[in-house]
Amino acid sequence: MEGACEASLACTTCHVYVHNDYVDKLPIPEEQEEDLLDLAPFLKENSRLGCQIILTKELDGIELELPKATRNFYVDGHTPAPH
Repeated sequence: MEGACEASLACTTCHVYVHNDYVDKLPIPEEQEEDLLDLAPFLKENSRLGCQIILTKELDGIELELPKATRNFYVDGHTPAPH
């Protein structure tokens, strides 16, 4: 999965669907995440930005699904640096 903005809450390339068993184990999304999700194609009730999910022992086994497409805000020709 490409994380175009490197978790700075500036894009939706890491848009994921969280399996129902784990939705309530995640903290409520902050307003900035919700605003960005409004721009994401194929938005669902269980949509989250993957970069905002902090993995903990409680989330061991979490299942995420990728949408059919994401919106990439990269400028044409940009190559992401490895991290």
